Amino acid sequence: MRKNFSKEDIMALVSDEDVEFIRLQFTDMFGSLKNVAITASQLEKALDNKCMFDGSSIEGFARIEESDMYLYPDLNTLEIFPWRPQQGKVARLICDVYRPNGEPFEGDPRYILKCAVKEAERMGYKFEVGPECEFFLFHTDENGMPTTLTHEKAGYFDLGPLDLGENARRDMVLTLEDMGFVVEASHHEVASAQHEIDFKYDEALATADNIMTFKLAVKTIAKRHGLHATFMPKPKYGVNGSGMHINMSLSKDGKNIFNDPADELGLSKEAYYFIGGIMKHMKGMTAITNPLVNSYKRLVPGYEAPVYIAWSATNRSPLIRIPAIRGEGTRIELRCPDPAANPYLALAVCLRAGLDGIAGRMNPPASVDRNIFTMSKEEKKKLGIEAIPGTLIEAVYALEEDEFIQETLGRHVSQKYIEAKKAEWADYRSRVTDWEINQYLNQF
Repeated sequence: MRKNFSKEDIMALVSDEDVEFIRLQFTDMFGSLKNVAITASQLEKALDNKCMFDGSSIEGFARIEESDMYLYPDLNTLEIFPWRPQQGKVARLICDVYRPNGEPFEGDPRYILKCAVKEAERMGYKFEVGPECEFFLFHTDENGMPTTLTHEKAGYFDLGPLDLGENARRDMVLTLEDMGFVVEASHHEVASAQHEIDFKYDEALATADNIMTFKLAVKTIAKRHGLHATFMPKPKYGVNGSGMHINMSLSKDGKNIFNDPADELGLSKEAYYFIGGIMKHMKGMTAITNPLVNSYKRLVPGYEAPVYIAWSATNRSPLIRIPAIRGEGTRIELRCPDPAANPYLALAVCLRAGLDGIAGRMNPPASVDRNIFTMSKEEKKKLGIEAIPGTLIEAVYALEEDEFIQETLGRHVSQKYIEAKKAEWADYRSRVTDWEINQYLNQF
């Protein structure tokens, strides 16, 4: 999907395609997409890295006294939005954020992932990732505001007419393909109104960019169908939540180094070490891979979401699964992340945790090939199986205890992220919910 544009290529393409507006996009600390829109007349200025914005207004960026930031467009991310008018088209460029002195801004999530990727490159590795993004399609009300209502009753792999979101999902796939995505599969998921679209493996930075583009495209096309697409992890009680499984592999000299045909499971020692590193740091990573109060409503037994820090090549109850494919397709699947995660930060902590495992030769414990959900507390304890944090505040405390993951994020982001998540938890903890009113008001 990555292109190889020069500044001259972009100027010519914008002119030839009648592009009038260019969105300079970037991502804040929490994974929310932001942009500054410019007209084509200002494009050359933008390509010369001279577009400035006020970083003090963006969550987690900068204080007022040091707020000036510059957007440096990544030329290879130019894309024309296929859903916008064909006359006076709209394009986008994904940008890195820099300080006025020309140094990368340490609070830019894309920069943090770039640093992790460079570390892998210094070790001789290329990190490739394939995400599995789930989402819900709900009705909107008479004012166009989102609800959690749906008329459909479809389930896993169902099709139309039972799957009422089939047409919207098809348009999403076609739109993504127009934007250069290689869509490998799309289908209805387990819960009513829940869907999944999977796109092809790519190197880490491109994948993180693709996830941000994917979310924007899905939401935009859903709105055209009168629906609201949400990547909220658990929008409805009593049904499965939405995950974002992350499939990962490392290659060296063009070969997948996780593959070893001589091993009983077909895995190399680097694959085992990578698993060991993720297991070691998983508690500290959880506040990044599962960033909301709501994330932990999904991570409960009974709804397929894994909560136990274990791995297996044969069952899906552990946190880490090894899909059956071998050879160049050998990969490690982390099943706990959800689509509310900032993809740049999530991939950065996954990569660095795995690299730490390789550097430290961290062999994981034996695989757990039974359904962990059916095990007794004593059985889990005997096997040393621990659970990830059960609430956002527990995850934040675990992040505070893991200096390696904080180092991956950098001092700026780790401090601001922890502060923000503690404030989010405090606000949540002080609220009185409908459940409490229904449970206690009449009784006490």
